[in-house]
Amino acid sequence: MSSFEERAAARAVWPVRIVPLSEEGRTDLRDTSTVDERLAMVAVLTRQLWKFAGRQAPTYSRHDMPGRACRRGDGT
Repeated sequence: MSSFEERAAARAVWPVRIVPLSEEGRTDLRDTSTVDERLAMVAVLTRQLWKFAGRQAPTYSRHDMPGRACRRGDGT
């Protein structure tokens, strides 16, 4: 099985639901989870996305990591 076929087979068992945008919940995870929980979610998703893309995740020092701080109420 090719890498593409393996990834397609893996996606076939993903739990998916279809929700019209008009019915989409507007829950802000900042209200229901801790910073550590949110960072853990992002870490898992990031590793999965690099794996699904069939690419090696980049490595760099913390100082060189891209990103920005978002604070509640700053419009983000």
